[in-house]
Amino acid sequence: MQYDKAVTNRLKRIEGQLRGVINMIEQGKSCDEIVTQLSATRSGIDRSIGLMVSSNLEQCLQDQIEKGESTDDVVKEAVNLLVRSR
Repeated sequence: MQYDKAVTNRLKRIEGQLRGVINMIEQGKSCDEIVTQLSATRSGIDRSIGLMVSSNLEQCLQDQIEKGESTDDVVKEAVNLLVRSR
């Protein structure tokens, strides 16, 4: 599957945030600041997962409809991926 450039950009931003967290730890920043940054990173990861699953779901649904096949399993798989990501 081909992913949108936005997904790659999000993940690169998250990578930068994680490097920032490591630097904060090395600099001895407060727990409060570090946890805030980690929470932002986690939110970014959650949004990335949602974007990837929704893009994949859309493509898979189109494929199933074009084939004249049921979409039930595709939807269930997408929901399972989202549940598993939590």
